[in-house]
Amino acid sequence: MNAVWLAFGLTLFAGMATGIGSGIAFFARRANYRFLSVATGFSAGVMLYVSFVEILPKGASALAAAGGEMWGPWFNAAAFFGGILFIGVIDVLIPAAENPHVTHAERERAPLRGPGAPRPGFTAAPPEGAQDLHDHGRKLARVGLFTALAIAIHNFPEGLATFLAALDNPRVGVAIAVAVALHNIPEGVSVAVPIFYATGSRRRAFIFSLLSGLAEPIGAVVGYALLRVITGGLPAGATGALFGGVAGVMVYISLDELLPASRAYGTSHDSLAGLIGGMAVMALSLLLLR
Repeated sequence: MNAVWLAFGLTLFAGMATGIGSGIAFFARRANYRFLSVATGFSAGVMLYVSFVEILPKGASALAAAGGEMWGPWFNAAAFFGGILFIGVIDVLIPAAENPHVTHAERERAPLRGPGAPRPGFTAAPPEGAQDLHDHGRKLARVGLFTALAIAIHNFPEGLATFLAALDNPRVGVAIAVAVALHNIPEGVSVAVPIFYATGSRRRAFIFSLLSGLAEPIGAVVGYALLRVITGGLPAGATGALFGGVAGVMVYISLDELLPASRAYGTSHDSLAGLIGGMAVMALSLLLLR
């Protein structure tokens, strides 16, 4: 039971990083884009390395034990690409209103820190009248709420991935939780900025940003509970299929979200340094903790 609570705590920590993102939007004077580039690349490196070196082989072993040496690798490959398909379908059906990994410019974030800061021109309402102002605010609110909803739905499989990895190996779970938390920080900014401009409330912007991250622990709990009810436990075959699917989800997130965002923040060398650094740290931790 302690292992379940630890896994849940790590998943909760990863999800709550969206609140850290909104806090940065409200309080940080300047965004260190080079640090964001390296950190996001680092997250991708951790996820890619642990997916291919640790999680996917675990799934292969469990499925080989359950389905035999001949069919086990086939099931594992199917689970891996099934995970990619699963998160890909979510990505297509529930797209974010804007890229949640693009940090907003300083001029966009300045009014969040102080009411006297000038607002950027693109957020100013048209001058025709009060109705235009109202419509403009509603449009911004829809952007923020839709972004929050999209991020919440995307966070469900991430939460399950973090939870299962931590449940199987707490040390690996810690690394994945940190990687997911780093990539959730820009998502918190993407929710907070439009909500603030639509409502003028810093508290409301922070709350919605925080709530979008709650989908990760909720997804972990719901997924685990369903598996317990449906299977009466976690047999080797189900565990193996889940690990294969989790590896697919993490590879998709790394290649589709983290690496493009890392390159957008800085130079290609910053992104590559973060990527290799993440892989090296993950490799060293796995070797030392064997």
